[in-house]
Amino acid sequence: MTHSVAILGASGYTGAELARLIATHPGMTVRALSADRKAGMEMAAVYPHLRHLDLPRLQRIEELDFAAIDLCFCALPHATSQAVISGLPRSVKVVDLSADFRLRDPAEYEKWYGKPHSAPDLQKEAVYGLTEFYRDEIGGARLVAGTGCNAATGLFSLLPLVRAGVIDLDAIVIDMKVGVSGAGRSLKENLLHAELSENWHAYSTGGKHRHLGEFDQEFSKAAGRRVEVQFTPTLLPANRGILAASYVSGNAAEIHATLAAAYAAEPFVVVLPMGEVPAAKHVRASNFVHIGVVEERAAGRATVYAALDNLTKGSSGQAIQNANLMLGCAETEGLMLAPVYP
Repeated sequence: MTHSVAILGASGYTGAELARLIATHPGMTVRALSADRKAGMEMAAVYPHLRHLDLPRLQRIEELDFAAIDLCFCALPHATSQAVISGLPRSVKVVDLSADFRLRDPAEYEKWYGKPHSAPDLQKEAVYGLTEFYRDEIGGARLVAGTGCNAATGLFSLLPLVRAGVIDLDAIVIDMKVGVSGAGRSLKENLLHAELSENWHAYSTGGKHRHLGEFDQEFSKAAGRRVEVQFTPTLLPANRGILAASYVSGNAAEIHATLAAAYAAEPFVVVLPMGEVPAAKHVRASNFVHIGVVEERAAGRATVYAALDNLTKGSSGQAIQNANLMLGCAETEGLMLAPVYP
């Protein structure tokens, strides 16, 4: 059976990544694409690398006919999905790639995003889209909220360890290096080539990064008590990819064994041999996560490394993985492409 899907916000990076991946999916066909400023254009004119695909013309959301759409990917800017999804037919399943439904508590959403949630009733039915940890709930969901790419990287690194109680929950430091595509395609002065090239800088420091809301939510739920991590992201002059180094207190061998057991049956999460460090390039443009554990020279200290592609496993690939479960497809369909190297 082939399922008809729509991509809202197809002119952004995650929208283009969805189109690229769905092109090889045996159970999905793109029937509708939306854009705002680029409505009326062919996708090939916006993204020439997709020229070989037979894709529908970009339209405004209000022009789309959802009668024959089984599932809608919302790759819209933050704070716009709430109104759009509220207006979709209830028969359409939705995977939202924005931050609009990630935080279960509307008060937490207002704290981190600076405005009240406009669809709190819809928020109640949203399932957090970290597939490997919410697989059963996602399969029966109508609305899934995709994680933040930074949040996903840290959660893959540490969530099994928090659940198992093998690390000190009050001494977690996450140092993350991120590619520039995570900031989206909109023009921003700090992302101009002359500003970014040959430079790297920390941003949203001092507990201000919005993905801390997701860390607080998921780590605290797993631990059964409040957990607050220290998190510093650094922007690199690289197009895509994330590498996280999480500094923890605990026995390195036990940490490695816990992660290896947690992900032993997972098709997309690879725990490397003890002491091996992953690299962002080894998962580039793929739905894979590589995790490594290194024992530090100080007794009882370890570093957990994780690498994933922010546009694929951190966003669009994860969205398709969730959609597969929602539509009854095999979870790995359309996602087993090998990483691009070099």
